[in-house]
Amino acid sequence: MRTLSANWLYLALLTAFSVPCAPAAAQIKTDTLLLLFAGDVMGHAPQIASAQLIKDKKYDYEPCFQYVKPIVSQADLAIANLELTLPGKPPYTGYPMFRSPDALAEALKNTGFDVLVTANNHSNDARGTGVTNTIRTLDRLKLAHTGTFANTRERDTQHPLILSKNGFRLALLNYTYGTNGVPTDSPTIVNLIDKTQIAADLEKAKSLKPHYIIVFMHWGLEYQLTENAEQRDLAAFLALNGADLIIGSHPHVVQPVRQEQTSTPEEPDKNVLVVYSLGNYISNQLKPHTDGGIMFEVELLKKEGADKAETGRNGIIPVWRYIHREPTGKTVYFAVPIARAEADPAMIPDMAPAAKTAMLQFAADLRKRIGYNEIRH
Repeated sequence: MRTLSANWLYLALLTAFSVPCAPAAAQIKTDTLLLLFAGDVMGHAPQIASAQLIKDKKYDYEPCFQYVKPIVSQADLAIANLELTLPGKPPYTGYPMFRSPDALAEALKNTGFDVLVTANNHSNDARGTGVTNTIRTLDRLKLAHTGTFANTRERDTQHPLILSKNGFRLALLNYTYGTNGVPTDSPTIVNLIDKTQIAADLEKAKSLKPHYIIVFMHWGLEYQLTENAEQRDLAAFLALNGADLIIGSHPHVVQPVRQEQTSTPEEPDKNVLVVYSLGNYISNQLKPHTDGGIMFEVELLKKEGADKAETGRNGIIPVWRYIHREPTGKTVYFAVPIARAEADPAMIPDMAPAAKTAMLQFAADLRKRIGYNEIRH
């Protein structure tokens, strides 16, 4: 009679009594989308003169954004407030009627911005033709936009603006408190802050099944370092009616970033980030605290198969407006990411000591006052 060797006996017993292993738990995939928001892009007369190469014919704004370009271009979607009009022809003017060359929008596009919001108190500075030409210029540059519309049909079909990127579907809405008393010429439309209209727009946005809803508000009082009661009331209203993120502009200074807590049938315990004011991105304003602002960076998270995206890692990126004066007297305007300039003093080798001191003072005041998580690139 043949006997099994010890190895064969071990294998036979293992086969007879083994239990199939349970499959490993499937890991749920989470997608991410990086958003970046920039504040007021202004067009004061000295900025126009600085960019001028051939009067009324050729302008170059590319240097203005060379230091922020590496940060902006890293975002999946970068969004800024265009607080001026693009009439398409001279005269180009600054305050109080902002009319800038198309070259400014071209520079924003080349910097990496994907979307511009256009509803603000200067939307009508070049009247109806300015509203229309601004829209057509952004269309030509393939820059998405919202807030102003050439006519009712375009608003009905293009608002809310739906942005699709990396499997995410976002809705973006934009409104302003007014237009400095300059009437809106028919058939153009400027989105004004009106709760009834906004509620209807948010219902429409939700019906389009986006993963995330963003509302960009032009609100508040100029030069006030904290939000007012009206802004807080509007933020609560927006959160209750479906906004997932609220971004503010207009005060020209940075205002706090806060969490708005609300409860909806879909989300009983909902937290909405509110950036009350991003401040100035680039301008010639000289009042205290107007010589800079913040970019706000936020990462959205979406689990595979989920209907909604969640707000993930987020924080501020302080930006300072540097006016460089060349020996010839010519000025150049730069948006400077402060943390990068602090880490690499040679980044701007010819920055005057007084300018560096002003930048560091702006940064210190901002960090102390805002006290929000800072993202350093």
